[in-house]
Formats: sequence, C-alpha cells, structure tokens
Amino acid sequence: MPNSTNTAEISAYWDQAAVRFDEEPDHGLRAPETRDAWADLFRSWLPAGPLDVLDVGCGTGSLSLLAAEAGHRVTGVDLSPRMVGRARAKLAAAGLAGRFLVGDAAAPPTGDQRFDVLLSRHLVWTLPAPEAALGDWIGRLRPGGTLVLVEGRWREADASAAPYVPGAETLPWAGGVGADRLASAVRPLVAALRVEPLGDNAALWGRAVTDERYAVIATV
Repeated sequence: MPNSTNTAEISAYWDQAAVRFDEEPDHGLRAPETRDAWADLFRSWLPAGPLDVLDVGCGTGSLSLLAAEAGHRVTGVDLSPRMVGRARAKLAAAGLAGRFLVGDAAAPPTGDQRFDVLLSRHLVWTLPAPEAALGDWIGRLRPGGTLVLVEGRWREADASAAPYVPGAETLPWAGGVGADRLASAVRPLVAALRVEPLGDNAALWGRAVTDERYAVIATV
C-alpha cells in the first residue's frame, strides 16, 4: 500500500460506513424491484453453475447473497471486519453457505485457489494500484473464467470532493474510472470483453442516475 493511503484508516472508514451501508438502495437491495434487477443481471453475466465465485470488496455481502441464492459457491473478501461480519450474518440469516475473509481486495488472501468468476463492484477507484489488481484478479480465474467489474464515475468518487481518507485524492482512479479507460486496461489481459451501460436502468440504483455506470464483463 503506497504512502498516500493508510490501510488502518481505510479499514476504519469502511467499518464506520458498514453501520448504514445497506440503507443505499443498491447496497442493501432491500426493495424487491432493485433486488430483482440485480438478480436478472447476474443470470445474464454468470455461466450456469454451480461455480466458484470470488467477490472482492464484498461489503455487506448483498451481491454474494445473490450469487449464493443462484447456487454458486461464494468467497467474499473485504478490508473491513465489520463489513465481513455483516456479510457472514446476511448469508447465515438466509440459510446459505458462504466464506468471508478479512483482507486486501487487491490481493485476496485465498492462496492458490482458482475461481470461475471474480466479481468486483465500485471498488477500483479506491485502489492504489488498480491495474496491478486487475492482473492479480485475472490470474485467479480458471481458463474460461469470467471477470465482472461494475464501475463508473459517481458522486462518492468525485475527485473534486474531500478525500474519504487522507491521501485518497492521489489515487490513480480517485474520480472513478470511465468505461473506455477500464476496458482498455482489461482488454490485453483477456480473451473477450464487452461493456454494458447500466446508468439508464433506474431499478438497479433505486432512483434515476445521471452519472456514468456500467459493467465490464470479460472472459479469460
């Protein structure tokens, strides 16, 4: 982790955010319309399973839960112990299995295990070396595996806003990352790639949005 950010401060920030994290419609997926919209996307993105799915920066586990409900074997990783605790509780409450680990999402502590799918949502703007993380993630996929990156440039990642932790304003993608730039970083590492715009689907976000939101789906 470069000197521009501090792991302890980042963990503490997201620990605090965990308390109200699921109040955001697209975080908690509490509204049936929002939950169904994400579930529909998962069905279109993930091959038929069961699959081994790695959810990096899993937060409170809402997307991990959707994957587990679809019959996949889920591992989630997050730097925040409180986020991980809530993810574990969420799957347990649903009677579903899931493994959740506290660790750096840029280098998940999963050893030599390989996965069929690696999922990341709204994470790369927080990383000190996002392109290195992309290479690491792709190396964790089995041949034919699927990389799903849900990203954009939204208000929380606005480079003109105060940094969420000291030094975060110097992060390479601190203002979020546009689809063209992210796709350019991923394309040389994969066999196939497509970009799906997501900003025009208000059901995904619980409201209409005007900023850039999209998914990069790639096959290794």
